[in-house]
Amino acid sequence: MTFSRTRPRSKHLFRCIIFCSLGLAALSLSKATEPTTPEAPNIIFVLADDLGFNQIGAYGNTPIKTPHLDRLAADGIRFTNAYAGNTVCSPSRVSLFTGRDGRLMQNNSNKVQLADIDVTMAHVLKHAGYDTALFGKYSIGSQMGVTDPLAMGFDTWFGMYSILEGHRQYPTILWHDGRKLRITENEGGKKGAYAQELFAQEAIDYISEDHENPFFVMLAFSSPHAELAAPDEFVKPYESQFDETPYAGMSTGEPSDQYAWYYPEPVDRPRATLAGMVTALDAYVGKIVGTLHKRGIVDNTLIIFTSDNGPHDEGGGDPDFFEAAAPFKGMKRDLFDGGIHVPMIAHWPARIKTGRVDETPWAFADVLPTFADIAGVSLLSVPRVKTNGTSIYPLLSDEPNPIPERTLYWEFGKQVGDPNSGVVGEVFQAARRGNWKAGRYGLDQPTQLFDLSSDPGETTNLAKLHPEIHQEFASLFKENEE
Repeated sequence: MTFSRTRPRSKHLFRCIIFCSLGLAALSLSKATEPTTPEAPNIIFVLADDLGFNQIGAYGNTPIKTPHLDRLAADGIRFTNAYAGNTVCSPSRVSLFTGRDGRLMQNNSNKVQLADIDVTMAHVLKHAGYDTALFGKYSIGSQMGVTDPLAMGFDTWFGMYSILEGHRQYPTILWHDGRKLRITENEGGKKGAYAQELFAQEAIDYISEDHENPFFVMLAFSSPHAELAAPDEFVKPYESQFDETPYAGMSTGEPSDQYAWYYPEPVDRPRATLAGMVTALDAYVGKIVGTLHKRGIVDNTLIIFTSDNGPHDEGGGDPDFFEAAAPFKGMKRDLFDGGIHVPMIAHWPARIKTGRVDETPWAFADVLPTFADIAGVSLLSVPRVKTNGTSIYPLLSDEPNPIPERTLYWEFGKQVGDPNSGVVGEVFQAARRGNWKAGRYGLDQPTQLFDLSSDPGETTNLAKLHPEIHQEFASLFKENEE
């Protein structure tokens, strides 16, 4: 692989050119103010790709081993009602980056990308004096130098730029600060450099550096999203545990399922492979925590671990076998809870000294205002920021203060270019307030109403029994049709 792990230091001129092209307003966000106080925590946000609510040990009965994540959950906060920004990758990530739910999004399909005027959570943390870095999958930039990670608030980045690059676990091309890199270990069909390990090692190297300011690391894994592949050391322990039906891909010359054109390589043991992919992520998170301990900075580092949406059934994935979204209904591409209800772990020993479970509903749009609160930034001082999220900072302590109840909202539009999404032009809507969850699965469909406290699987429509509540959600959906 041609990429050097020695991080170049003379990037300032290049970044200045990029930021100047965005105008004075963007430049004002990219230039850090005075460094924050020594008490300001480091922040590490770990995002898995298509990991279901029930696919790590801390959240249920799964055969998949995740001891490091389970320990973070036991020592931190295990949120049981946290939600992604959407049921597919791109709108979920745009929601996360910008602090907006579907009501403020201009596009809720998987085609959405960041706009050049968008303000991201990285911009906000730069405003507070943080060093910022992104490692892994990006997939929401439309133009290099305009909406790539350097232009959107990150000092450095390494990983996958486009959404299609994220479909390969052994890529031949990755990116470093806008430069395309050959991964020679994977050329010619070789599988010598596993993407997730590369991302994690880059994060570890960055954390190991000396930083004058607190740092924000976003580690965006592209796993366990298909394709199904992982190093043997993680797959072999599962090889005798499951009955397997091999995934044929395109090995017979005909597509074995609707995803085969995306994932043509056969997989002999898809269940063992997927389990190994999750355990690999757990091991890499464990190495990052070990690095924080070694540097003596674990106490005042906030680690958040979550997933961008629910589990997939692509390329041999079998969410039903693993009960990957249990106890919820649905999976990726659904707005039933199985598609958006995700694991969410927060670990911050300086403020969270006793592990606990928190049932507060919240979603990706809340991350940006939360980080602003943590960093001591008034969003009124950040040009062009536009968020309808709510800070959950009051929950991140041993003496949590409740946040006001509000209505969470999601919208998913099926679009041209994604044949796996179903009917082009179809729009799903969902909302939650307290224990009430409503959904409309098509603009010509009725609004359904569920009580998640007694029916987490969304099996019994209570619309007729609670007409006033039903009407409130139906009106919300109508208001947001356009």
